[in-house]
Amino acid sequence: MRSTGRTGLTVTAVVGTALLLGGMSTPAASKPAPRHTDRVLVFSKTAAFRHDSIPDGITALKELGASAGFRVDATEDAAAFTPKNLRRYAAVVFLSTTGDVLTDGQQGAFEGYIHHGGGYVGIHAAADTEYDWAFYGGLVGAYFQGHPAIQPARTQVEDRAHPATSGLGTEWNRTDEWYNYRSNPRSSVHVLASLDESSYTGGTMNGDHPIAWCQNYAGGRSFYTGVGHLSSAYAEPALRQHLLGGLRWATGRAQADCRPENGYQSLFDGTSRDGWKQAGPGTFTVSDDGTLTSSGGMGLLWYAGRSFGAYSLKLDWKARGDDNSGVFVGFPPSDDPWSAVDKGYEIQIDATDTPDRTTGAVYGFRSADLKKRDRALNPPGEWNTYEIRVEGERLRVWLNGVRINDFTNTDPARSLRDGHIGIQNHGADDQVSFRDIRIKGLPANAPASPAATAATGH
Repeated sequence: MRSTGRTGLTVTAVVGTALLLGGMSTPAASKPAPRHTDRVLVFSKTAAFRHDSIPDGITALKELGASAGFRVDATEDAAAFTPKNLRRYAAVVFLSTTGDVLTDGQQGAFEGYIHHGGGYVGIHAAADTEYDWAFYGGLVGAYFQGHPAIQPARTQVEDRAHPATSGLGTEWNRTDEWYNYRSNPRSSVHVLASLDESSYTGGTMNGDHPIAWCQNYAGGRSFYTGVGHLSSAYAEPALRQHLLGGLRWATGRAQADCRPENGYQSLFDGTSRDGWKQAGPGTFTVSDDGTLTSSGGMGLLWYAGRSFGAYSLKLDWKARGDDNSGVFVGFPPSDDPWSAVDKGYEIQIDATDTPDRTTGAVYGFRSADLKKRDRALNPPGEWNTYEIRVEGERLRVWLNGVRINDFTNTDPARSLRDGHIGIQNHGADDQVSFRDIRIKGLPANAPASPAATAATGH
């Protein structure tokens, strides 16, 4: 929180360059993407129903690829699924495929590709494909069951940090053929958007109806979206951005937290600041899309509604450039922002500073794992997600699904076992935005030693 001189290399600039060149780190257990991160294969073979929109989808994906620096190859020849050929691609898109489209040998080649860090993008009827191939069923996330008539519906955007949905509002209203699925994938995937079944007729998933999701799967990355039935869909700017964001994540060019997420309570969802108080100078402004942006400082917006003990705190944040902010935890209630500095801990947001005072650090106490941090970090202008997990006196930090810090408090003047949380507005030249601040309680007697929990990925 204290002002310091800017020193060292501009980390985010380096990271941004790496991503533009096809940054290769992946969250959680995923391995690096294949070397040829500038190529994507679109596969649209059908062995059952064939969508008239497939040519329009191919055209859109090629146009999106050209705009983002991808070379997009399209085929309906399953002979393309060999280990040697698949190594040429950062991701394979299954565009409204249907039925059994690959032989056993081709399936084996694709499984090996995913195991070695390949990316998968499934669009619409990709869920109506390969029902007898268990690996594919896990990769796509859920199989198609049926659909009502084409009609308008309201989609609720659950994750507004992922590049596939970061450009959308909290709701996305459009017309499509809305799939019902044989199972609800929520427990094993990270849901990005879900259908409001009260907004249309024919939904059969009992009010919890995921329609787009992502996951780290078997060493690779998987993104699926149920949209894309109509030819006209591929001309919609919002849908095209949705697909491009999914491609960027699946190829490793953008990072996001795609671990399953359940049981969180919203502390700030963009509609109300109930329970929050400003301490010290400056403020946070709320935009129409529910984004909090820091202004002036040095102050702190803190949640006064209650204190927290063992918990997982998640929030999405975005910096313009070399901006300074941070997330404070474990401090007592006070209208003095320096109380949080002196009695709590700050998880820093700052592109350029000393290692113990830059992004992911426990400010002044412990640097993040810089190599992991740099690979997981999105460049300025793009959203990132922190998970800050507190159990006893242990504090761990995940950035876009990658654990980058593990710190244990030993200072008798401080304690993480009970305290408040807050976000910093650092100064007039520092503008950092936040979205979707949410929290989940953890068992008070959860293991807190590094040895007891080192194997946990989320």
